[in-house]
Amino acid sequence: MTPAQFADCLAACNACADACDHCATACLREDMVDKMRDCILLDRECAAICRLAASFMASNARFARNLCELCAQICEACGAECQKHEAQHCQDCAKACRLCAEECRRMAS
Repeated sequence: MTPAQFADCLAACNACADACDHCATACLREDMVDKMRDCILLDRECAAICRLAASFMASNARFARNLCELCAQICEACGAECQKHEAQHCQDCAKACRLCAEECRRMAS
């Protein structure tokens, strides 16, 4: 598989990482930040794994598929947590997470 074949998944991972970073930062500005703790933690983990998966795909790494499977699992968990919150940044992040999980699962199969 060449890096060009990873294009959709790469784009989804990068978009998800950006959405997660934005969400975590916005959550820290919420009035009830304590209620956003799990969201913030998962946003940070999700952004990190998405960036790592993108890096693996960009370099056509041997374990890119394996890492994308893990990325999909973390994206699903992050998306589920973000979906619980009404804030638009959380809803946007949940959407990006679901798309990334879908693309990662497709790429990993």
